[in-house]
This record gives sequence, structure tokens and C-alpha cells, in this order.
Amino acid sequence: MSFDEHNKYIYYQVVNMPGLAVDTLHERGAYFLKTAYPKTAVKALNADALMGEGKFITYGGISVMKHEKGEMAYQVNIEFKDQKYRFWLTNFVFTPYQRDRYGNFVPQLGVEIPLETASTRLEKKELDGYLDETGAFCKQWGDKLKIYMLKVPAQKKEEPVKKVVTDKW
Repeated sequence: MSFDEHNKYIYYQVVNMPGLAVDTLHERGAYFLKTAYPKTAVKALNADALMGEGKFITYGGISVMKHEKGEMAYQVNIEFKDQKYRFWLTNFVFTPYQRDRYGNFVPQLGVEIPLETASTRLEKKELDGYLDETGAFCKQWGDKLKIYMLKVPAQKKEEPVKKVVTDKW
């Protein structure tokens, strides 16, 4: 991951898809966000761009005793042009978890740490772990998007509406 012009962490890629039009790429991108990451809140900005917000869980602890340490919120943007698309994940915000009275891990209310300023509030070892997990998540997310962009989304078959005829027995 690198920094963008606003000094925020960003995972950015441009992918060429020869022979595919803008509307086809847009349809496949929307299908990807709807099926692969259904909890992502998606907005269609216009005919050639999608934007969404989601989150994933970060883990910590010893390999046998791993547990949730927090959640990382992110923003995703996908833009389409003829025969290519680009995507980037940015605006990473970490929310630490704490145990509640029932022993479950829940988000701490009112504590949100932007990943860029996390070095002042987290230990270096913790921050390195979160950066590694975020980078791995972004790479996995991008690889999955590439797979979805190569295949045609499944079309639902419309079943004919059954009519009930009441004048004939």
C-alpha cells in the first residue's frame, strides 16, 4: 500500500480488459459488489463509476488464541472506461474492540482511528499487524474483483406468472 495525494493509505490498480464496453464492465462490477461483498453499502455515482463502504475484522493474539482486535472500515471506488477499469481502496479507519460483560468482543463506542494517524495511538507492533492485514485484504479483494470481471454474471430466469382461471373447473 502507498500514500495518495491526500496522505492517506491507498491500494490502487488499473486493469485492461480488451474487447469489453463500459456498460458490461459496470454491470460486472456491480454484480461483484452485490454478490462477493453483500454487506458493502454501494452507490452508483454515474454510468461509469461505483462507490462503496465496507469493513472487515482484524485479528490478533497468539496463533492458538486469536481473537478479534477490531474492525477496519474502508471506502472503495471503481471507475470504468472502454476496455479498462480502475479501482482503489482508501480511507481506512480502525475501531478497536473490547470485551463486553458477556465476554463478547464489541466495538468501542466513539473510538475511531484513521490508519494514517494510528502511529500516535497504537504500538508499532500492533500497527504493523493491522497494516499487514489491511494489505492482504486489499490484495485478496483486488484478485477477487479481477475474477468476477472476467466472467459473465449469472442471469436470473424469469418464471412465467401462473394464472388462475376461476370460470373453468
